[in-house]
Amino acid sequence: MAAKMEKTKTPGIFKRGSRYVVTFRDAAGRQRRESARTLDDARRLKAARTTAVATGEYQERSRDTLHAYAREWVKRYQGRGRRGFRENTRDEYTRTLEQYVFNYFPERTLLTAIQPTHVAKFVGWLCNPEAQGRRLAEDRRAAKALKLKVSAASLPLTADGKPPAPVALSDSTVRNIMAPLSACLATAVREGVIRSHPAREVDLPHRPTAEESEDEEVRAMTRDQLAVLLAQIPGRHRLFFRLLGATGLRISEAVALQWRHLQLDGSRPHVKVRRALVRGRMGPPKSRYGRREVPMGADLVDALREHRKATGGGELDLVFTAANGAPINSGNLRRRVLKPAAEEACVEWVGFHAFRHTCASLLFADGRNAKQVQVWLGHHSAAFTLATYVHLLDGDIGEPLSLPRASDSAPGVVVATQRNDGPDRLHDPEGPGAREEPIDARQGAPNGEREDEARAATLKRVHEHHEREDDNSEGGQHASSLALAGGNTVTTDPPGNDDTTPESDLAPSPETLAVTA
Repeated sequence: MAAKMEKTKTPGIFKRGSRYVVTFRDAAGRQRRESARTLDDARRLKAARTTAVATGEYQERSRDTLHAYAREWVKRYQGRGRRGFRENTRDEYTRTLEQYVFNYFPERTLLTAIQPTHVAKFVGWLCNPEAQGRRLAEDRRAAKALKLKVSAASLPLTADGKPPAPVALSDSTVRNIMAPLSACLATAVREGVIRSHPAREVDLPHRPTAEESEDEEVRAMTRDQLAVLLAQIPGRHRLFFRLLGATGLRISEAVALQWRHLQLDGSRPHVKVRRALVRGRMGPPKSRYGRREVPMGADLVDALREHRKATGGGELDLVFTAANGAPINSGNLRRRVLKPAAEEACVEWVGFHAFRHTCASLLFADGRNAKQVQVWLGHHSAAFTLATYVHLLDGDIGEPLSLPRASDSAPGVVVATQRNDGPDRLHDPEGPGAREEPIDARQGAPNGEREDEARAATLKRVHEHHEREDDNSEGGQHASSLALAGGNTVTTDPPGNDDTTPESDLAPSPETLAVTA
């Protein structure tokens, strides 16, 4: 039986047993109760709730547990990006919640009770090899007990009675585990279930592995290494790996290929990437950029034709299958075929993705640009492609850049004009825009001497022109404009009356003045 509530000197606060109860009314007039450990905590809580109700910021505390809310959330979640939410991702989220999140947080944990410190401790638990080793041993024991239809407590934690072996989760695995929990809590905030996101600023680990410390770059095979590796792969699977190396397809895309996706006839044979097989579920490629058409060479096309003739595959049949006709299991293929062949070829580090990296390196070596490689591989941007494979490009910057000299392409006169859209430039008189170079780039005397000579020659011609005007025209006036500052050119407007002076005798023509180099 609950203890009786006793009034205190503060209105709306009661004492019940060793705790204090705060009562207040929400915006709808319904009475609410919350508890506090001490009288001071109760007074602060009372003031906070009163202020929140008055300002319209009060939010009723949810009684949903993390387990119940997350199970309901993962069934209806549709993602937030334009790509939507794939069903295989939903399956992965469900497994992750059951295997890690629900394993750590007790079933009665309220969603509103989760604080950033709890999430930080959860990340620490994920990064603890001993804790993960024990979790894995408990999962195995539970599965065995279910199979034997006995209680898990009746079975030993390990078969040999020794402590479970440590299991270290990689940083990427920890991030993948945090993804559904963070998305679930973010949805709870948007739906008004909780006020703040406790996992928003959680610190995730970054622990470089030994392999990353030795070589942080993407590794690709050379042509010779690829040839040796293909020679070590059994004949039944060799064509599959040839396709991976020649097209750069992801392993999930290659195992999902049907014969209708291969265009083996015509002037441009290619493979159409339209779907992928991920964790046993067939779906669209990794992103919308994954839908692409990748060209194939004549040798690969001939080999595929022979393969189809031998297997008798129909349009909807898989191009490559396991021995029993089912889709290829990438884990089995890696373990039984690729790994032994890689060891024989002395490229133990090679995985499925190395064929994709090798394809990229060969494309760059063939002179393809980043945009072409991006489309070929199905990346979302050329910038990502370049950032990923920049180390595959030749680091030698090559020979010096050679530019033509002014005297090489413009024998004779070079014309200087005043441009409205920039600094003074030199133009080849043989045609507009034929050659432009800054004045400082001209060959010959220094800039100051050239400018002085140009001004003197221009003034002399203008003076001679005016003298001829006075001699040949009675009262005729020429409206002339003269601009001599800072090496600017001189222009003269044409006369307004009939001027019989021959054009060849006019010193400054309406065109730009000619200045000899």
